[in-house]
Amino acid sequence: MFRRVFWFGAGAAAGVWATTKVNRKLRSLAPESLAARAAEQAVETGHRLREFALDVRAGMAQRESELNDALGLTASGDPVPLDAATDHPGLPPRAVPRTPSGPRARRELGTNHPYDRNEDH
Repeated sequence: MFRRVFWFGAGAAAGVWATTKVNRKLRSLAPESLAARAAEQAVETGHRLREFALDVRAGMAQRESELNDALGLTASGDPVPLDAATDHPGLPPRAVPRTPSGPRARRELGTNHPYDRNEDH
């Protein structure tokens, strides 16, 4: 008699456990749950990408300062003023383009694109 009660109780407990497990899995695979999980992962990925971009920018700034120190381009004393026609002191003035640029010029030329679409062909 006790043996039958034991096995009946064990079977009932196993049934409750299995039903609970299946219901949890079904709820986790529901469309709302999948959408919420995807949104959470997208936000987490965005945070990781932002941290990566900040690390890259910090590394770039550090490397740029190292290169400037190595090349002797660090600002020591008074900075040399640059006029509009030159990019760097000691270099000849660069050629100023004769064609206008910017959104207004693109409108005048009949295109709204900042690049030539035929340059790839």
